Amino acid sequence: MQTELAPEFQNTPDGREAEAILRKCVHCGFCTATCPTYQLLGDELDGPRGRIYLIKQVLEGKPPTRSTQMHLDRCLTCRNCESTCPSGVQYGNLVDIGRKIVDEKVPRAPMESATRWLLKEGLPSPLFGPAMKLGQSVRALLPAKLKAKVPAKQDAGAWPTRQHARKVLMLAGCVQPSMMPNINSATARVLDAAGIETVIAREAGCCGAVKFHLNDHEGGKAQMRANIDAWWPQVESGAVEAIVMNASGCGVTVREYGHMLKDDAAYAAKAARISALTRDLSELLPDLVKALKPRVKAPAGVVAYHPPCTLQHGQKLRGGVELNLRALGFDIQVARNESHLCCGSAGTYSVLQPELAYPLRDRKLGHLNQLQPTTIVSANIGCITHLQSGSETPVRHWVELLDAALAPAATSA
Repeated sequence: MQTELAPEFQNTPDGREAEAILRKCVHCGFCTATCPTYQLLGDELDGPRGRIYLIKQVLEGKPPTRSTQMHLDRCLTCRNCESTCPSGVQYGNLVDIGRKIVDEKVPRAPMESATRWLLKEGLPSPLFGPAMKLGQSVRALLPAKLKAKVPAKQDAGAWPTRQHARKVLMLAGCVQPSMMPNINSATARVLDAAGIETVIAREAGCCGAVKFHLNDHEGGKAQMRANIDAWWPQVESGAVEAIVMNASGCGVTVREYGHMLKDDAAYAAKAARISALTRDLSELLPDLVKALKPRVKAPAGVVAYHPPCTLQHGQKLRGGVELNLRALGFDIQVARNESHLCCGSAGTYSVLQPELAYPLRDRKLGHLNQLQPTTIVSANIGCITHLQSGSETPVRHWVELLDAALAPAATSA
């Protein structure tokens, strides 16, 4: 697809990148078949092909409208279209550029702007933890919509204290320690049982995705640089073998630090190194299977697994969780239909676009419930929280399931 950039976008980093991405697009429409919002709404402009067309128009100088902004806002950035695209179009990067440009040109309503500001400033804030604690203390009194965003208080259990020669850094995350602290401690316990020590750099915070995807690219990049600074002493010294992510949404972002900071002379090389060292927790599963198989007592019953979009489409990691947990004795199954589709969580999407997010959630749960599971598992806190808000079946991170199956062996050791 050829485009002639308007003068204001010529010779800018965003303009050059967008133009290169657009050249790959042949406008075939394969992506439309796997786009969640197109399936719900049936509007060409609510599919990747239509959104690419809108972004192209803006880059060529056509003034964007509120309608342009709305169609770009409706995109989940699930990147299912990237898995489908035969031309390798980097749609996720293109839509980030398009949204930022449109937001600079199209004002939002005051309430909408305030909500977006609260999300991008509040979720990564140190005040989020106390606010979540307060919400959990009065959870029973909260309205249903708010209660769905405030999980019940969770006991994190003990953090392991043993030291090991093998060490990995882990990003604690911005909301996960407050909302579901057991995910991080379960990760540390499982890795400890396999002879791997988990190290947390206390200065590291939000991965940067919240601000970046709400069009505050500079704010997001500032958080990325802060994390690189926090991790760099351990990375430079070779003290850690990997940077492990147990939230796939954070993982896909950190894996792209090298791309996002490629034009930053001070951080480009460091960012590329960080991205190269980043691993999703599931990528350690082959080692965990070897080390832990004799100690795992998998419970009976079907475990339904929802692979997050950030894992299967963003990081292109498919099948590893199911394959390795089956090797450990779990009866883990993915939905027979639409296992590739988004659950509707998508970071802040379920707050900003509830009229689309909740039908996608219910559609996903309908397919998962056909498996008659005793537990539903996923690999990203957003997906877990969103699915749990519509299900009586427990929804957990798969590492919590593995940690619980190790507990009897750990107790008897």
